[in-house]
Amino acid sequence: MLKGSPATVTNLVLVALLAWPLPMWSAEQYDPEVVIIGSVATAIEFWKGKDFWGAEDHSQDLEVPRAITVVVNKTWKQEANQLPVADKKELFYRALLPLILYANELTLNDRRKLQNIAEQQAGGSALTPEDYAWLQALAIKYRLAKADNAAVDIVAKDVPVLIAELLLRVDIIPPSLALGQGAYESGYGTSRFSLEGNALFGQWTWGGKGIKPLQQRSSKGDYKVAAYDWPLDSVRAYMLNLNTQRSYEELRRQRARMRQREEPLSGLALTRALSKYSEKGQEYVNTLQGIIRVNQLAIADSARLRNEPLVLIVSVDTEDEAATLVTEIERVQMSGELDGVIREMDLDGN
Repeated sequence: MLKGSPATVTNLVLVALLAWPLPMWSAEQYDPEVVIIGSVATAIEFWKGKDFWGAEDHSQDLEVPRAITVVVNKTWKQEANQLPVADKKELFYRALLPLILYANELTLNDRRKLQNIAEQQAGGSALTPEDYAWLQALAIKYRLAKADNAAVDIVAKDVPVLIAELLLRVDIIPPSLALGQGAYESGYGTSRFSLEGNALFGQWTWGGKGIKPLQQRSSKGDYKVAAYDWPLDSVRAYMLNLNTQRSYEELRRQRARMRQREEPLSGLALTRALSKYSEKGQEYVNTLQGIIRVNQLAIADSARLRNEPLVLIVSVDTEDEAATLVTEIERVQMSGELDGVIREMDLDGN
């Protein structure tokens, strides 16, 4: 469910159309399809057409279409209030799950490369300068090194320790957990923060880009709810938060123990380590567990994105707006105006 003015939609969608990072195709080989959706009914028909609507077979792994939400519908709150609760939840979960799985794919790409470097070193192979540079950049991203101290060498004897620390952090967040927290924190996408700033997980910021709460608590300082240009940015920031903050160290250790025992990563199990995510503490955990159980979100933990072309979903109000968008896409493709924007978007998560 997506909406926005033609100008806003054009800027965001065109960047995605030409520069979205595709793990299975290069930009030269494939141009993502843009699907324009103008109503809730059309959105439901879209998901039905993708065989991604209604009751799921819990005896099989859930296969999810590569359909990425690129703009949040600003009128979603009003639309949601007129829907049956089941449909409101379904539309929210169907839109969010592909983003979660995509963000997890990006993380797994880094994790596999990290494991390959560990195997090379354990086998006695010397690491290349490129390997060291990549490890340093990853350490900065996952807050094991400071960006202003990036010139510090990673000497050979420190690499195994660094890799072990990184492997605790560079890992996925179980989709059921992310779905449950996204639903709780954003009110199924209806909160002011999610509608105005793509803030799906209620993360705070001090000094960064954000939206000031109407009733800001002075005891907490001049904080805001972090805002993002893209829904995917919100998902990635949430995952990085859980993977780096000291408050969630136990979650990372529980996840590592599951890996060691070769157990599937369970979002429900990891909720127990999230009492510090909210001031409500254990009450927050209990509510989150209820959301996951009642909505049967555990099926998402074994879900995977289908091996199919990427689709970008956009909704506009009228056919005239749709025609305007198509014309603008063609114009900007021909002019090459997006090059500067693309360089600033950091769409591959690096």
